[in-house]
This record gives sequence, C-alpha cells and structure tokens, in this order.
Amino acid sequence: MGFFKTKESFLGVDIGTASIKLVELEVWSGKPKLVTYGYIDIFSDIINSKSEEAQQKIAFSLRKLVEKSGVKTQMAIAALPTFSVFNSIISLPAMPEKDLAGAVRWEAKKYVPLPLEEMALDWKIIKDGSGAEVPVANSYKNLDLDDETSKKRFKPFDFGKNDNPKPNNLLTLNKKEQSLRVLVTAAPQNLVNRYLKIFKAAGLKLMSLETESFALARSLIGLDQSTVLIVDIGSITSDICVIKQAIPILNRSIDIGGLNISRAIADSLKIDMDRAEQFKRDFGLGERMPGGASTGVNKTISAALAPIINEIKYVLDLYQSQENQVVEKIILSGGSALLPNLDRYFQELFNKPTVIGNPWDRVVYPQELKPALDEIGSRLSVAIGLAMRDIH
Repeated sequence: MGFFKTKESFLGVDIGTASIKLVELEVWSGKPKLVTYGYIDIFSDIINSKSEEAQQKIAFSLRKLVEKSGVKTQMAIAALPTFSVFNSIISLPAMPEKDLAGAVRWEAKKYVPLPLEEMALDWKIIKDGSGAEVPVANSYKNLDLDDETSKKRFKPFDFGKNDNPKPNNLLTLNKKEQSLRVLVTAAPQNLVNRYLKIFKAAGLKLMSLETESFALARSLIGLDQSTVLIVDIGSITSDICVIKQAIPILNRSIDIGGLNISRAIADSLKIDMDRAEQFKRDFGLGERMPGGASTGVNKTISAALAPIINEIKYVLDLYQSQENQVVEKIILSGGSALLPNLDRYFQELFNKPTVIGNPWDRVVYPQELKPALDEIGSRLSVAIGLAMRDIH
C-alpha cells in the first residue's frame, strides 16, 4: 500500500536471484521520504534467464508486485548484480576532454575480458586528492526500447548527478596527482537489453541502471568519506565491496549465501529447511539452544560462513596491497545480516568495528512502521539506494 500522496517519486527495483524488491521514495524538505515498498520471494535469476518464458515470468511478477505495492510512478532505476559486472580502475594522463572517450575505450580493452562491441561501457573519473569534483562520463535518460538510436546510446552505469564536464578543454589534475584515475564499468550488452525488455513488459520505463555496489554505498554510507567494507549476504550470493570516499573501488562476489547456511543446519541436525531457517534466525552465532544443541549449530554456521570469511580476507589483503591503506570498518547487509551475533563475530574475527547497516537512516517514514522496516531493511538496501539516486 502507499503511505503518502506523492508528486514526484523515484522507484528503485532490485531483481535478485531469489526475490524482487522495490522501494519508492519522494522528496520531502530535501530528504527522501518513503512512499511505498514491497518484495516477493521468487526465483528470478535474470542473469541466466535467457528464454522468453523465463523473462515473461519475471516481468509478470514485477508487474504484480508494482500493483500490489501501490507504486505511483512508472519511471524505475535498477541495478545489475555485482557478479555480472566488470570493474577496474585505470590510469590516464591529462588530456583534452574530446580525447577521453577514445582513451578510456583503448585502455579498457586491456582489462575487459570480452570484446567491447559486446559490452555496455561507462566510466567515472575518481575525485582527485583535493576532493574536487572532476567530470563523469555522459549519462543517459528517457530511453525507448523501440528506438534504435536510444538502444545504441544506452549506457547502463549512470554514476549520479555530477555528469556535466567542466567548460575547460583540458582535464586538470591536483598538483600531487600525475594521472587521472578512472573507474571503468562494463556489462554484457545483451544483459542490458534483457533488463530493458523485462521492465517494458512489466509496464515500467527503465530510466537507468547502475551496479549494486553504488546503490549499497548510497543507502548505507551516504557522504561518509572513510574507507568501508560492505558485506552483502543475500540468499544465494554474497557481495564484498570496498567503498572509498563513497565510491566502490573493489568488488567481489561469491556463490555462497544465507540459503547455504540453512542447508548446512538442516543437514547437520537432520531437520527440514523451514526449521533450519528458524534455528538460524533465532539462535545464530553464540546463542544457546535448549538442551545445549547450540554448539553444533554454531559450528555448522561458522563452517558455512568460512568461504565468505576467506573471501573477505582476500579482499582486505588485496586492497591493502594495491592501495597501501586499510579498511576502517565493516557494514553488514542483506537478508542474513540479521543473523544473531554475526556483527560481533565479524568484529572479533577481523578486529574492525562492524555494524549492521541501516538503509533507513536517511529516509523519512512513519514511526509506527519502524519495527516492520527495521526487520526488512537489510533486504531492501539496494532498492533504497537506487531510489535515492536522484534525490540530493
């Protein structure tokens, strides 16, 4: 249901592998204000759903979710899963703006594993040492799937509002900097087209796409300039992102999620998945079950988390070796972020402040909804971040 009468609103849609989530926000006194939200648990692996039948199923579910949630706008922003997107930071010398696009594409050929003709490519010039804004690649808006010109112009990664180049012809650098650092993002063009078709079939107009890591940074970090590690544990996959000065600079994804933990508990205790899921959410890490059975559950959960832990260690070591800097804190997100004592477990393991991210921190909403919103907030982090993209 809708909670507020809205004039102009922004819809974020997160199509995950096991569910679809949406959040609609409007501007109220310069702040994001909740209009409505919704989610549905359904297998919706858009990455591998290449058949027309599978895509129609996703579109049908999305349309029904939009209707049931009382969404007011048809304009939507969506995110590509981290594991479907290629990211790299490249260095370029100072050059005229007219030469930048060609230079980025030439350099990107060295890093992107597929032919650039098959990829949707965009980039962002990372802020220089002074913190001053520098130009961002051209953005796109109001694309029409039936318009061939729009198809060719479609660039999926709209990094935000600072997309107008400065009037000077030469990209200037901070005196301490010897080159431009450019964040290059690329995804298969056929996947981008798949998103366009699904959203059109669902009665929505896809205004822009971005990566999940940008949406997470927006909803969980905001303007915080510190270096943060976001660990987003979904149902089937987990994403690990290093965010520096509110920009994702290192992303990893692993095919382990909350479902793996539940299956491990079910196998260990010889119980069904529903009971295992309940045990996981009720007792988590460090809590004792009646009869002393918690020790087995704790060990089972710890073992199931081991691949995620190892990936986090790898990312922390890689970032430190590449940047000669350290991550300052960890933020947990995703449906399994609320696993009891998981934040304490991570904090002790990595010796870093660890918190469960609250994507509602910068959103205005009715206080009577707080218990319900707190319970589902971690699941909606990406959708909230998407809806916030065009709200200053």
